[in-house]
Amino acid sequence: MSSSSKEAILAAARRVAQARGYGGLNFRELADEVGIKHASIYYHFPGKADLGVAVARRYREDNAVALQDLAVETGDPAVSLRRYPETFRMALTNDNRMCLASFMSAEYDDLPESIRGEIQAFADINVTWLADRLVEAGLADPQQSQDRARAIFAAVSGAQLMARSRADLSLFDRIIENYQCAGLLPM
Repeated sequence: MSSSSKEAILAAARRVAQARGYGGLNFRELADEVGIKHASIYYHFPGKADLGVAVARRYREDNAVALQDLAVETGDPAVSLRRYPETFRMALTNDNRMCLASFMSAEYDDLPESIRGEIQAFADINVTWLADRLVEAGLADPQQSQDRARAIFAAVSGAQLMARSRADLSLFDRIIENYQCAGLLPM
């Protein structure tokens, strides 16, 4: 099997997991979507947990790069913080999907330990990135930045969840606007 097959499997699994979570991953359905025999998936991923951890790891890695790119692109920590919700909004614009880590967090008790670690690492990367931007922007001192960063991460995740439950992207935008007006996020 080629590496392109592995990439196609990972991409399809990501789309499924963002729509239906870890519990929604099904080798037969993924094989049908990718156009391979379902037994061929086992060549790259011996079991569902192996596929799940690979998808979660890739998602975490892609998110870390996107956050770094956002910081470099804006060059201004306050602007980076203002644009942070865009990283969650993108999933909603893709057939009303959710952040994969948020979806899998809701399934936490049923996840293999290896996937739990990836989901925790995703949150840690986001919180650390937010805390660093808050300090750089002069919006929080280093001792308080982690707590405020957790609040922002949880709030933006929650906004995505509410918007998804109503299939209403404009609701996400209104909630984020309210966070800005309340001072949680810079305007």
